[in-house]
Amino acid sequence: MKKLLLVALYLALVLGITESFDLHEKDLESEESLWDLYEKWRSHHTVSTSLDEKRRRFNVFRANVLHVHNTNMMDKPYKLKLNKFADMTSHEFRTAYASSKVKHHTMFRGAPLGNGSFMYEKTDKVPASVDWRKNGAVTAVKDQGKCGSCWAFSTIAAVEGINFIKTNKLITLSEQELVDCNTGWNHGCNGGLMDYAFEFIKKKGGITSESNYPYRAQDGQCDAKKVPFHIQLI
Repeated sequence: MKKLLLVALYLALVLGITESFDLHEKDLESEESLWDLYEKWRSHHTVSTSLDEKRRRFNVFRANVLHVHNTNMMDKPYKLKLNKFADMTSHEFRTAYASSKVKHHTMFRGAPLGNGSFMYEKTDKVPASVDWRKNGAVTAVKDQGKCGSCWAFSTIAAVEGINFIKTNKLITLSEQELVDCNTGWNHGCNGGLMDYAFEFIKKKGGITSESNYPYRAQDGQCDAKKVPFHIQLI
């Protein structure tokens, strides 16, 4: 269970939502060098706290530094770095960024399952894996902030990708339109499900661009002046 509780924070360390901060062996040589690293990290991310809070945060930071170091010593297909979440506990990260008030029963609502069959279109052989970043189908990394809108980001990322595959045009689309306008079963910054967001986009015939309806990391009223300018998705 403890391992599961740490997953969210560890994923945050892997993904590095903002510019990451490098960690070197010399930073682990002593308590003093760890403090120096902590001060550099605080300056890099413009972190300001009281003296008492600073000491408490250092202990959390040190634990995360050791986790990053120990993980990077293993033979894993990824490497960790220190980002702006490095002085947060797993519980704090989950509370701030991974909480949801979506009712459990809504997860069982949705379209009926298919017949279990699937066919690739016009192809006999498929590669073992595809990195769609290298194919240009993935937009830049985004930060949802302290808003439980991961459902909107997941939906938009999928739609951006499939739209590129179909049209060869990579357009950054609006999560905020979903947060503000796809209400009812979904609850904005309090959580939601991708199924309902896909249904919303399908019913509306598209969704507007990020530049037209920028992300604010908070709930808002649906802006009727921006919504009509939908990107027609194929």
